[in-house]
Amino acid sequence: MMTFSGVFAPIPTPFADDGEIDLAAWRDNIDRWMGTGLHGLVVLGTNGEAPLVDDDEADRLIAAARERVPADRVLIAGTGRQSTRSAILASRRAADRGADAVLVRTPSYFKGQLTTSTFIRHYTGVADASPVPVLLYNFSALTGVTLPVEAAAALSIHENIVGLKESGPDMSYVGDLVGLAPDGFSVLVGSAPTFFSSLALGAHGGILALACVAPAACLRLYELVHAGCYDEARELQRHVTPLAKLVTSIHGIPGLKAALSLIGYVGGRPRLPLEPVGDDVVAHIRRQIDLLSDETHL
Repeated sequence: MMTFSGVFAPIPTPFADDGEIDLAAWRDNIDRWMGTGLHGLVVLGTNGEAPLVDDDEADRLIAAARERVPADRVLIAGTGRQSTRSAILASRRAADRGADAVLVRTPSYFKGQLTTSTFIRHYTGVADASPVPVLLYNFSALTGVTLPVEAAAALSIHENIVGLKESGPDMSYVGDLVGLAPDGFSVLVGSAPTFFSSLALGAHGGILALACVAPAACLRLYELVHAGCYDEARELQRHVTPLAKLVTSIHGIPGLKAALSLIGYVGGRPRLPLEPVGDDVVAHIRRQIDLLSDETHL
């Protein structure tokens, strides 16, 4: 049975200078990630600039990814939409194109009307209709809404809802999720700066932007915690945190794409209205990549 534990990279979508998707770069990048020990990839998540990608483009990206991701690695596709109907359709299309599971971001536009019962109805509708397992996705910093723990608890018993990704640094929320998770329900985190803490609390793994740039370090941290080597894991966390922040909370997707370009991937430009980072930021990211490599030898 497919497990949703380990380290997954939420990969960026490479765009050419004219703003179109660069599918050749997409395939080459995926081939390189598949040469690492990553447990799988997430396409069209937040780092994939999913809200800026059209549905027909998303379909092509998922199909091309499936061609490059072997059957023993997990391919998760982001299918979050504002309406339940659209999320269902996107999830069905993703399944048709080979996704093993779908990651469904919380709807957020009508914030005032999104209650616990609303979220339960939305995700139940998606999970009932999705041909593949569903992962809930909470990212309060971007969406402005938080999936209530009570909603997650109610949804965790649905046979087609297999886990949840929490992208914030709130350890209390992560702890609550771990505490409610029944057997077979995975709690995955999206905050690399708190990866050690989350794993120590019982999280099952991470979907980490840092894993796109430094997969070996993320995998090593995961393995150290599982081996009970907490002191060594804590020290590695200290080393990875500065770069993790540069490619997430500080510079976001443009910073992540710059980091990828520095290590030989095709980062590509972000899609407008996002803009590339400046030369000074690129230089800062380069220094941190070199420092991490020197400190960890990974």
